[in-house]
Amino acid sequence: MIINDQPYGSERPFNALRLADALVKRDGVELRVFLLGDAVACAVAGQELPEGHYHLDRMLKPLTRRGEVGCCGTCLDARGLTETQLIDGARRSTLEELVDWTLWADQVIAF
Repeated sequence: MIINDQPYGSERPFNALRLADALVKRDGVELRVFLLGDAVACAVAGQELPEGHYHLDRMLKPLTRRGEVGCCGTCLDARGLTETQLIDGARRSTLEELVDWTLWADQVIAF
C-alpha cells in the first residue's frame, strides 16, 4: 500500500490505514505500507491533536507489528524529519525498496 497525502489535510491516509488494519487481520495477508511525499509525517511519533481526533501515528503502530512500514528517505529529508522522530517500527526507506515491494506484491493500492 502506498500512501501519498499529508496526514490531516484529507481523509485519504486515515482511510488507507483503516483498510490496512482490516487487511492484516485476514489470514494469509502480508502487508507493507510505504509512506511517500507528505505522508511520511503520518509516522511522526507523539502527534498532538484535539480530543476525539484520530491519530495516524497510533493507527500505524499495529501495522509495524504485523507488516512493514517504510518511509521515503528523500521525502523525510525534504521535510526536515529524521528517523528518530518516527514511531517505533517505522523506518527510513528508499525508492529502490518501494520498487522491490511493488514487484513482490500481488496487488498495489495507492492512496
